[in-house]
Formats: sequence, structure tokens, C-alpha cells
Amino acid sequence: MTKTKRSCKCIFRRILIILLCIVVALAALAGLVYWLVTKDSSEAPISTDGATNPLITPLGQTMLSGHRAGGGIAPENTMMALKNCIESDVYTLDIFEFDIHLTADGIPVLLHDSTLDRTSDAAEVFGATDVDVGTKTLAELKNLNMGARFKNTDGEMPFAGLRGEAVPDDLRIVTLEEALSYLESNGEYHYIIEVKNSGDTGLKATDILYETLVKHNCLSRTVVGTFHNEVTAYMDEKYPDMPRSAGVKECIRFYLHAMLGLKAKEGTFRFVALQIPTTDYVINLGTSRVVNYAHKNNIAVQYWTINDPQEMARLQSIGADAIMTDVPNQAVGVLSQP
Repeated sequence: MTKTKRSCKCIFRRILIILLCIVVALAALAGLVYWLVTKDSSEAPISTDGATNPLITPLGQTMLSGHRAGGGIAPENTMMALKNCIESDVYTLDIFEFDIHLTADGIPVLLHDSTLDRTSDAAEVFGATDVDVGTKTLAELKNLNMGARFKNTDGEMPFAGLRGEAVPDDLRIVTLEEALSYLESNGEYHYIIEVKNSGDTGLKATDILYETLVKHNCLSRTVVGTFHNEVTAYMDEKYPDMPRSAGVKECIRFYLHAMLGLKAKEGTFRFVALQIPTTDYVINLGTSRVVNYAHKNNIAVQYWTINDPQEMARLQSIGADAIMTDVPNQAVGVLSQP
């Protein structure tokens, strides 16, 4: 082997070693980051005495919220589900959680998905699948059975066969006005309402939502959320008195502040509540570090969607202010409510 070939071979080996070291270092760094964002913290929950945010609860007490109005025990986002919660002699909700979409004629209705197939008989009634709720008027949507796809805890579908006039009124799509009129006539509840529409439609939905909340005198008891940044910005600009939850970008910013223990300047966070999962997106948000940092900054922490009793108890133990669950009948046996 010539001297030149030996030299080239030696250089090649060095390059491979350097590349291998870089790969190992990056893998180690990735592992460290993964450990940091998924690990639970060992911080003791801090006292919430003196908190001025009414959504922050005394330590060891957690508000009970019916996710989609208790969609695990009655057809979600329907009047039947709302009545089921109000009339229950097993549990009492502190917070009703539901979602709104605008119809083609600009009326907010309770619905989680933008399309109707998962919960209703829309494919049969309209003769097409993936029908967007925004393409139908309220009158057209009132023909649907919103409990057609509901399965109870035994796996049965008790409302699947109801069609036309056989569909009870409390299984027809419900408007925001109908929902709040009914709920407010039965007590003063807190609400978590998510604006599902984006763009100009989302802004219009926000306008109508604000007017409706003011009309029913429940604006201060409602936290409005959205996944759309333009809607969040619109809320801040036009309705600064409307309590809202953190947007996606704000959640990321908050988490970085919490992990690094940064002192937040006044006005850094413009939301009154974090409405977050625990580990749905890899990062572990269900920790006492997150809750403590939020409480230090006068922010309530409300977790979704928690259906496991053990997880409910754990979150209450770290200071969670609210649990959103599909099964409030199970949660009431676990949570100590304010």
C-alpha cells in the first residue's frame, strides 16, 4: 500500500469516528430532552391561598367539568347530555364544557367535529358523507338524530334506529342559545366553550358568542378557547374582558418558562387558564411543576380529557383546578370539589 493510500485511509477513519461521535452526542442530547419533557417532577404543590383568579381552587379540591357535557354517558353536546348532568342525583357539575360551530345561516350550534358523521345519521339524511356543518342551515340540521352513533357503557346504541318525528327534541342539534337558556335557568354554572371555526367564520362566531354570554350574564363565568391563533388575537383585541384559555403557541411558551423557571413579567401571559392534556403530545404537562408555575402566575390549570379515576386522583393531588371528563359519574367518587 502506498503512503498516499494509507494517508487517505487514515483520514477516512477519522471522519467516520468524528461522525460516529456526533451521532452518539445527538442521540444522547435527544434522550436527555425526551427525559426532561416526559418526566414527572417531584415538587410539592404550593398553596393557592390568596389567589385572585376565581378559577384557581383551594389545594386538594378540584372542579368537575363534563367534557362535551358528559359525552361518555349520554350523546355528546346534546340537550339530552345537558339534562342528564343537571338532573343527576349522583354528581353535580361545576363546569359545562362544549364546542361551537356556525351553521350556514350563522347560528352557533354545539358540535365538536366540523362534520357530522361520527355522531349523527347525517350520511343517511343528507345522502352524503363528510358534510360540513357550516354548509347546512339550522332547520336542515334539526332533522338529524345527534345520538344515532352513541354507544353506552355496555356497547349498545340505544338511539340508532330513531328517524324523523321519532327523534326526541333533546337529541336534535342544540344551539348555543338553547343550551345557555336551559343551563342558566337551573343555576349559575361555569362554562368552557371552544370556538371551532377558523378565519372570518371564527371571528363571527366569537362575536355571537360574546353577545350571547353577555345576554345571559355569564361572561365572567366562562373561559373561551380556540386552536386558531387569529381567533385568539381577535379576542384580545376586541373582547379583552372575555376570559380565555391559552392558545397553542402560548402553551409552548408557558411550558418553556415553567421548565426553565423564568420569572414572567406582568402581561407575559394574557390567559386566565391552561386547558391542557397530560401526555397526549409527548410532553408531560401533568406535573406539579407546571401547576405550581401556573398558580404563581395566577393561572388556573384545567386538564382534559381525564377518564381514568387514578389519574383524576393524581392530578388533584398536584393541585389541578379542574378535570374535564366524559364520565362525571365516575369522577365524583374521586374528586373533592370546592
